[in-house]
Amino acid sequence: MKTFNVPVIYRSPLITAIKNSRKQLDRMKKDFTPTVLDFGPLKVLLARHFGFCFGVENAIEIAFRTLDENPDKRIFLLSEMIHNPHVNNDLLARGVQFIMDTAGKQLVPWESLNPEDIVIIPAFGTTLEIEAKLTSLGIAPLQYNTTCPFVERVWNKAEQIGQQSYTVIVHGKPGHEETRATFSHSTSSTPTVVVKDMAEAQLLATFITGEKPAAEFYELFKGQYSPGFDVVKDLQRVGVVNQTTMLATETQAIADYIRNVMMDRYALTAATAGEHFADARDTLCYATNDNQSAVTGLLQEEADLAIVVGGYNSSNTSHLVELCEERLPTFFISSDEKLVSANEVEHWDFHHKQELHSFTFLPQKEQVTIMLTSGASCPDALVEAVIRKLLSFYGLEHKIEELAAKFK
Repeated sequence: MKTFNVPVIYRSPLITAIKNSRKQLDRMKKDFTPTVLDFGPLKVLLARHFGFCFGVENAIEIAFRTLDENPDKRIFLLSEMIHNPHVNNDLLARGVQFIMDTAGKQLVPWESLNPEDIVIIPAFGTTLEIEAKLTSLGIAPLQYNTTCPFVERVWNKAEQIGQQSYTVIVHGKPGHEETRATFSHSTSSTPTVVVKDMAEAQLLATFITGEKPAAEFYELFKGQYSPGFDVVKDLQRVGVVNQTTMLATETQAIADYIRNVMMDRYALTAATAGEHFADARDTLCYATNDNQSAVTGLLQEEADLAIVVGGYNSSNTSHLVELCEERLPTFFISSDEKLVSANEVEHWDFHHKQELHSFTFLPQKEQVTIMLTSGASCPDALVEAVIRKLLSFYGLEHKIEELAAKFK
C-alpha cells in the first residue's frame, strides 16, 4: 500500500516500531490480539490496529504539500479536513481558513472568494452542489481534493446500483459531512434515503411491507430522503451503502435485515434475492473494519479500564468507545493533557455531548491494566504521549526508550 509524507510531528518512534514489528509477524492482518506493554505496576494493552488510516494520511499529505507549494495564496478548507483538533489547529496556525463548520454553517461568505484562491476538499468529500458553487466562482473544485478513496468507492457503488434501478439506503449520521456528500452523489443517480441506525432501518421496513401508510414516511424521515421520493415505488428494489466510519457490524446487520425483509415481502430465495436487494457489502472501509476488529480482539483480554484517544466529533472514534463501554470503564480523551493525575481525568461523554471531570481514574492496586486505542484521525504521537503521561504517574517515563529499542 502507498506510503505518505506525513509531518514528523504526527509520528511516534515507539508506535512506528511497534506497528512495523506487528506487520512483520502478521502480514495478512489475521491476528487481532493486542500488543502487551508491561511496565510492572502499569500494563498497557495496545490495540493491533489504530491511528491514521490511508484516507487520513492521503488528506494530510495533500493539504500540507498545498501549503508548502503556495505560500502567497489564500488557502481555504471547505470544513475540518479530518475530525482531529490537533491537525485542524495546525492547519489554522498555517493560515488556512475554514469556509464552513462541520454542521455546514457558513463561516466565510462565498462571495468573498475569488478565482485565485485555493479551496481544499476535506477527506469526507463534498456535495455536488458545493462543487457547482465553486465552479461558478471560477475555482476548480477538484484541483485540491483530499476525498478518501474509500468514500469515493461508496459513491461509485451507489451510482452502480442506481443505474440498475435500485434505491440507495445510506447507513449514516444524517448531519455528518461524509453522509451529506454521499447522499448528494447518490441522489444524482437514484432515489436515496438515510437511516442512522437499526431502529430507523426497522422503521423504514414498515413502509417496505406496507405496515405503515406511505404518507407517514415523509414526516418520519424528513430531511433524509431525496427530492421526489416515492415511498411506494422507490422501496421495491433497494441496496445498502454506508458512511465509512459507522460500526461495520451494524451496517452489515442493517443490510442483512433489509435483505430478509425484501425476501419475505417478495417471497424470494437466496438465489433470487438480487431481484429486489443489491449486495453492496464491499463498501465497508478496511480501516474501520480493522480498527473495530482490533478492539474486539482487545476486549478478549482482562483489564481495569480502557482509554480511547481521538477527536470528540470523530464518528469512527466514538464507535470504538461504544464497543469498549460494553465491557469496562472507558475514558474518551482528545490528548494526554486530559489525564490530569492518577486520580483525575477529563473525558468526553459522546452520548450527551459533554466533557466530564472524573475524580476516579486509576485503581489502587499492584498492577493496573489499561486497554489503549485511537481513532483513524488520531496521530500516533498523541498515543505515545498518552503512554508517557500514564508512566509519569508511576515515575516510569524512562521506560519508553527501553521499550522502543525492543521493537527495533
